[in-house]
Amino acid sequence: MKNRREFLKIAGGATFLSIIGSGMAQAAQVKNVGVNLYSLREPMGLDPIGTLTQLAKIGYKVIESAPSAKGNYYGLTPKEIKQVMNDLGLILSSGHAIINANWQKSIDEAAEIGQEFLMAPMLPSKGQTVDNYKKVAETFNKMGEACKMSGVTFGFHNGVTEFEKENGQVLYDVLLDNTDAELVKMELDLGWAIVAGANPEHYFEKYAGRFPLWHIKDIKKDKNESIEFGKGKIDFVSLLKQQKKSNMKYMFVEQEHLTQPALATMRDNFNYLAKLKY
Repeated sequence: MKNRREFLKIAGGATFLSIIGSGMAQAAQVKNVGVNLYSLREPMGLDPIGTLTQLAKIGYKVIESAPSAKGNYYGLTPKEIKQVMNDLGLILSSGHAIINANWQKSIDEAAEIGQEFLMAPMLPSKGQTVDNYKKVAETFNKMGEACKMSGVTFGFHNGVTEFEKENGQVLYDVLLDNTDAELVKMELDLGWAIVAGANPEHYFEKYAGRFPLWHIKDIKKDKNESIEFGKGKIDFVSLLKQQKKSNMKYMFVEQEHLTQPALATMRDNFNYLAKLKY
């Protein structure tokens, strides 16, 4: 998880949910599946265009980038990656970027691409205290305002530690309570939230409208590591039924821990979701 923390506008407004079936019996099926590129960090580092081409062939429609040693877009310029996405019929709707001295550059690049969301994958300062989370909230509000001025929506992607408590207060709640709901959105990593003992439905109800993005992953039954979908303990059906309540816009497959080549893993995960009905 430490490595992860360091390192979809769907055309026409299409939703992530497709209702199928007939008569009294109806089932929902996942459509327009997205993927976070941290799951493919090695192949993206070696051959970003080739890897994106393979993801498109698998059936992924929406992409979320992640930081790399070559920058936010794996050595490609905003113009170049935008063209690649257009050529492949993909949408780069979101991206993660490390909060540092180059943060304004990350905003400018996202705006140039037409990227809808820019996510911080870690806190800008350390300290598992209420005071630090209030300080972070102030920083996030400023970042949210800067992103808004460029036509980008700012947000934060959680791990496990944000759900720790100090003096009975859940630190993630402190962050939500002290950030502007219009300027700071949340990308809820469902897997790590559940590992931390949090109930996603509780957050969707208490903080309505704050969670337009999801990360979806499976977690091993005997260890807090991600695994191929369907092999772990996550109840995907129950989670997917909460899309409307969350007002979720884009959902991204993510798997940090790999047991086989990344593209094979992402193919297995895509096929699992494509067959899932709820």
